[in-house]
Amino acid sequence: MDRMRNWRGLGILSALSLAAVASACARVKPEELDTRLATLREEMTQEMQQRDQQSAQQVEQRLGGRIQTVEQRTAALETDLQQMEQEFEVTIQRLEDAIRFDVPVYFAFDDATVEQEDQAVLDRFGSVAREYYPEALITVEGFTDPSGSAEYNMDLGMRRAGAVRDYLLSTGMAQDRVRAVSYGENTNRLVAPNQNGPGMAGWENRRVVLVIDHNGQAPAPTVTDDLQ
Repeated sequence: MDRMRNWRGLGILSALSLAAVASACARVKPEELDTRLATLREEMTQEMQQRDQQSAQQVEQRLGGRIQTVEQRTAALETDLQQMEQEFEVTIQRLEDAIRFDVPVYFAFDDATVEQEDQAVLDRFGSVAREYYPEALITVEGFTDPSGSAEYNMDLGMRRAGAVRDYLLSTGMAQDRVRAVSYGENTNRLVAPNQNGPGMAGWENRRVVLVIDHNGQAPAPTVTDDLQ
């Protein structure tokens, strides 16, 4: 918009200047007129270059060096993932098109309540997903121990995944970007085979897994601050 106004202003200035020169044509020699026109062109060119330079400087000042390249974003993501692994004992598996998070979010026997002590790791996961993969699909996978029927455990696993999904949505994640699925007592993915409740037995199996499906895309370069 500023640039458009600048060009419009220069156009008016040019028209007025040329009109002034034209009105003086009858009173000057041809060689003087050529000299005046050449001087006017030079002055206008210098003014346009000066305004372009000022506009570029203003943009640079507004950005303040906050543009991040893909390499910088990737490095920042790796740092955040390492911190999650260290602070919350999260196991992170990097797949071709996804990142799988085995988070320490477990459930009591026959229960689907997200405990308060588990909210911190979910908060951190949500911040990483929103920061680096705002358009990615997040899948919450729910699991159970082998106790009970397979049908009941599929339902219980879904309730657990749904509870975690609801919590992530409450932190600001987009509703259409988070889904819940259940694997129930899937024997291929039991952490502790043949371990089940009631009580504390088999607690490792009563869990969720979080998956960011980013389709193999690296974090896009962004401007990390809003420009006003």
